[in-house]
Amino acid sequence: MSDGRHAVAEDVSLELHRAVAQRLIEDPALVARARARVAEWLRDGSVARPHAEAWQAALAEPVEALARFLEDPGERARQLRQVSPFAGVLDPKTRWSLWRRARERAGRS
Repeated sequence: MSDGRHAVAEDVSLELHRAVAQRLIEDPALVARARARVAEWLRDGSVARPHAEAWQAALAEPVEALARFLEDPGERARQLRQVSPFAGVLDPKTRWSLWRRARERAGRS
């Protein structure tokens, strides 16, 4: 992936997780779904164990702390967003809207 496309993908990932963070504040029960997904990852080995364990630790935090982590632009959060237990939390229309805005921002840079 070219540097520009990679930057757009990272921007979108952060925006998607900001939207997820807002949803978690509104509906903390979504954390249970993410915890179940991570437990499945740990059972079946479908995600590298260090990533699954890192998500397990993040999901053990209070919802407000988890939401802050999802919005963190730092390296650790960026890496974990590459394999997220929050797939399916946002509807396709929201996801495509965030992708479109990120591509537009990248085109203006």
